[in-house]
Amino acid sequence: MRDQYGRDLTDLRISLTDRCNLRCVYCMPAEGIDFRPSEELLQDDELLLLVRVAAELGVRKVRLTGGEPTVRPGLVPLVREIHDTAGIEDIALTTNGLLLDRLAGPLAEAGLRRVNVSLDTLDAAKFAAITRGGRVEQVTAGIAAAEAAGLVPIKINAVIVRGFNDADVVPLAALTLTRPWEVRFIEMMPFSTVGDFAEAGVVKSEETMAKIESALGALTAVDLSGDDPARTYRLPRAAGSLGFISPVSNPFCAKCGRLRLTADGRLRLCLLRDDEVDLLTPLRAGASYDQVKEIFRAGAFRRPFGHALAEQMYPQARAMIQIGG
Repeated sequence: MRDQYGRDLTDLRISLTDRCNLRCVYCMPAEGIDFRPSEELLQDDELLLLVRVAAELGVRKVRLTGGEPTVRPGLVPLVREIHDTAGIEDIALTTNGLLLDRLAGPLAEAGLRRVNVSLDTLDAAKFAAITRGGRVEQVTAGIAAAEAAGLVPIKINAVIVRGFNDADVVPLAALTLTRPWEVRFIEMMPFSTVGDFAEAGVVKSEETMAKIESALGALTAVDLSGDDPARTYRLPRAAGSLGFISPVSNPFCAKCGRLRLTADGRLRLCLLRDDEVDLLTPLRAGASYDQVKEIFRAGAFRRPFGHALAEQMYPQARAMIQIGG
C-alpha cells in the first residue's frame, strides 16, 4: 500500500480511547473535552476487522495509543488478537505509564513488544503541573515494570514546553548515561484550542540539543536518516541514546509512512491535518469487507504530502488526546 507520493504505508497507529487518566497541558484544553460515548467508538470486533484490512493492505507495525490506551477495558486480550493477526509483525504501545506496574507483564505475554512512556520531567512538582495532578513516582514504577517484563528497548517521550519543562532536559538526557534507554525530546505541536499556547511554548530541537551538550558533552550522531521520526544521538560513554523529534523545525513528512485510526473509527491521513476518512459508518451500515478495504485503501492513497505548520495552519477539529499522536 502506497500513497499518491509513493510512500510505503506500513505503520498504523490506533487510538483505543479518547479518555485519559492525566490532563497534560499540551494535549488537552484546560476546560477539558467532551468524551465520546462508548457506543460511538470502535468496538473490539470492529477494530480487529480494520486491523485485518490494514494488514492485508501492507501494514506490518501497529502502535496502540489513546488518550491513554491502558484505560481501555480488555486491553490484554485485544493485544493478543492483534498479535495473532496474519501480517502484523510488531506491536508497540505509547502510554503515560501509570498502569504499567500491573499491566506490563500480561501485555508482554500477550505479544506486546515494547513501550514508549511519556515522562516530561523528573521533578515531582513540575510533573504535577504539566499533567494537572499526576504523580511521577507512578510513571517510574511503570517503566521499571516494563523493563522487567522485557518490553525493551524502553523509549521515554518528553514534550518540551517553554516555561514548563525546558529547564529539565539535562536531567532527562542524563538518564541515558547509565540506562540503555532512548530519551526522545519532542517539539510541542499546535492543536485545536491549545494552538496559540503551543506556538508560544515551542522549544526547537536545536535549543534543546545545545543545552544538553553544554552540560553533558558533545552529541555524536547515531541515525540521521529520517526513516524514524527521531534523529538519534549519543552522549560520551552513554549506555542509551537521545532522540530529537522536530515536526516544527525539521519536518520528516517526506519519509512518513504512518496512518492513524482514531478511536471513533476515522482513518486520519496526517497527524497535523484534519482530513479524515470515516470507516466506522460504512462498516456499521453493512458495507462488505471488500468495500471497507477499498475505502481504507483509497483514503490512504490520497494522504497529503505533509503538514502546514509553517503557514500557521493548525489542526482544529480535534485535540491531540482525540487523535493519539
